[in-house]
Amino acid sequence: MSGVTPVAHASPNGAETTTASTEAISQNEIPQQLKGKKLSWQKLRRYDSLDMESAKVRAHAHHSSTTGGAWSVILQLAFQSIGVVYGDIGTSPLYVFSSTFTGGIKHDDDILGVLSLIIYTLTLIPLVKYVFIVLRANDNGDGGTFAMYSLICRYAKVGLIPSQEASDQDVSTFRLELPNNRTKRASMLKSKLENSNFAKFFLLFATMLGTSMVIGDGVLTPCISVLSAVGGIKEATTSMTEGKIVWISVAILIALFMFQRLGTDKVGYSFAPIICLWFTFIAGIGVYNFVKYDPAVVKAINPKYIVDYFRRNKKEAWISLGGVVLAITGTEAMFADVGHFSVRSIQLSMCSLTYPALVLAYTGQASFLRKHTDLVSDTFYKSIPGPIYWPMFVVAVAAAIIASQAMISGTFSIIQQSLSLGCFPRVKVVHTSAKYEGQVFIPEVNYLLMLACVAVTIGFRTTEKIGNAYGIAVVFVMTLTSSFLVLIMIMIWKTNILLVILYIVVIGSVEIVYLSSVLYKFDQGGYLPLGFAMLLMFIMFVWNHVYRRKYHFELDNKVSPDSLKEIVANTHSNRMPGLAVFYSELVHGIPPIFNHYVANVPALHSVLIFVSIKSLPISKVPVEERFLFRRVRPNDLHVYRCVVRYGYTDVRNEEEPFERLLIERLKEFIREDFMFTARDNEEEEEEAVLEDDAGHENAKQLEYVKKQEETERDVQLVDKAWRGGVVHLVGEHEVVAGKGAGIWKRIAIDYAYNFLKRNVRQSNKVFDIPHKRMLKVGMTYEL
Repeated sequence: MSGVTPVAHASPNGAETTTASTEAISQNEIPQQLKGKKLSWQKLRRYDSLDMESAKVRAHAHHSSTTGGAWSVILQLAFQSIGVVYGDIGTSPLYVFSSTFTGGIKHDDDILGVLSLIIYTLTLIPLVKYVFIVLRANDNGDGGTFAMYSLICRYAKVGLIPSQEASDQDVSTFRLELPNNRTKRASMLKSKLENSNFAKFFLLFATMLGTSMVIGDGVLTPCISVLSAVGGIKEATTSMTEGKIVWISVAILIALFMFQRLGTDKVGYSFAPIICLWFTFIAGIGVYNFVKYDPAVVKAINPKYIVDYFRRNKKEAWISLGGVVLAITGTEAMFADVGHFSVRSIQLSMCSLTYPALVLAYTGQASFLRKHTDLVSDTFYKSIPGPIYWPMFVVAVAAAIIASQAMISGTFSIIQQSLSLGCFPRVKVVHTSAKYEGQVFIPEVNYLLMLACVAVTIGFRTTEKIGNAYGIAVVFVMTLTSSFLVLIMIMIWKTNILLVILYIVVIGSVEIVYLSSVLYKFDQGGYLPLGFAMLLMFIMFVWNHVYRRKYHFELDNKVSPDSLKEIVANTHSNRMPGLAVFYSELVHGIPPIFNHYVANVPALHSVLIFVSIKSLPISKVPVEERFLFRRVRPNDLHVYRCVVRYGYTDVRNEEEPFERLLIERLKEFIREDFMFTARDNEEEEEEAVLEDDAGHENAKQLEYVKKQEETERDVQLVDKAWRGGVVHLVGEHEVVAGKGAGIWKRIAIDYAYNFLKRNVRQSNKVFDIPHKRMLKVGMTYEL
């Protein structure tokens, strides 16, 4: 059978599944299928996603293959990831020792203590926690705080917007394994989360905070990396002042953000060789210094030196942890950027290149400092052998520029994710690679990040002050990631409780100690990421709060099925040629904007489609599972409902126009709806005992041909309406605080939300609706 295209839709009998297009099936072929394919019809039965409660349907076991793939692809992505993911953590040797020993080295063995701290921190956090544990908590290949929140939302009903449907759990990328009867702990925790409004709000709050902190990393990483690298030129010439270094850094930062529009794919291939060269250089210099100055620093593998370091320095040692933690800056980029690559590619590149090179680099610097304790403020550049100083300086500046790429691309990813739950104002998401999914660029965010980076660089001027701010953002995100991971380990992975406790005691306690240290420097620059996060949190909270209230308003005032039939029937004589598409985010019913439209324009197009745009708490929805249709009865009304489902990393401006895709899927649905109706009729008739089998068979054939002719007329009507012209109707909602609202509610809705709304992209730009065929219907919502 030719011309078969998969499509998901809803049938009139309340079933739901994915079936195939029937365009190429002839009249004689269909009855044979209906007679001989009884088992296949059973597979096609499904729940009506538009009418049923999702709580009545249970998910099926599913394991996404996020770590698989051909080794040629894995190696290719591993090479690319070197240029995108590890620039930040890779350039940490530029400033870690100088940021740790801000008051100088007071005891020779303090170097061994700090080196031991760095080695064990690198091993525990980036390697053990992220590479071998956290990367497994990806959402169909996508990572970050929001991806972990989406996993939890999908497993436990903790989302705050009541748009869940039965069909969501049938999407191939949605399914999760249900709790095991042997593990009641998972079910108990899930139940507590679902029954606690505080827990739901707290999880959303924590997700917003983590998202804001990662964006803060995206601001601070370029500043500290570029300033540290450019500052090395002071070793070669005394004419280079601090002011000149700052302005050179600003120029480099502006150029970096201008190149972002090329996309991660091109940037990754361009930067990977440079970062590979950087790791080769720092590892080679580390080995050189280790052999030349003091091979005895290998003793730092003994954690006893950490204990001795704290005994000698007490409070000063605790404060110095704020410098040590800079050795793992950019670690979150491995998880945030996993959607750009794959789990195995990042594991491979980290274990084979990044981790060994960093350990060798820090070991070599420690050996150098054992003989030159007075040079700790410029450890990196002072430890470079003279003949390769300039080549190393050039590579360092290039690597610092690349370091900024990791968190910038991670920022784009998490903002794209936050859009799906209405947690961020509408922005344009540009998919920059046709070859690899998840590689995106957001023009507005790129511009704002550039302005913020320039302002921070000019305002702080030194890496020491930026380092104080940087540490807070880094450790906050890591601690939040651990909190979400513990929930996932208990609820979804159903990990042995002893292993969960071991994780909390070992890794969790280390992160808490680091967090307490970086918070001590709050007044020395640490306020910056927290202030930046609070501003972003306010924007995200206001947008999400009003978004949820709007959804509930539409849900409470939706048009009932009976009212819809009455409205359409009353205007039946005033049906004009053409097709009208009504857009909304309301999944359960017809939005109140339709009533408002009919009251002012008492005429309707010959075909009406109510399109609900819905975001699922998953990263991707396969195109063949994206559209769900339902027909409003009776058929002669020619009114259809459609839910269009997207994941939070799906790009909505596809190359194929949305309008054409919608119409093609609608025609497929009409034909498939006929198939299901024919199937149901045949099953009912076979249950009856009929005396005249021959006469009944002829009557059935005639009835079948008649229904098929009606179906083809409906398809032709849709085609004719489409050719006659399509009007896209979008609600232009004026949102105001209701009468009697408090002062804070008025500020949030009347001022903050409406200010954001006036300065972001409108629906027609986000969904690529043709401007000439768009009609905005104004309506005021009092919330």
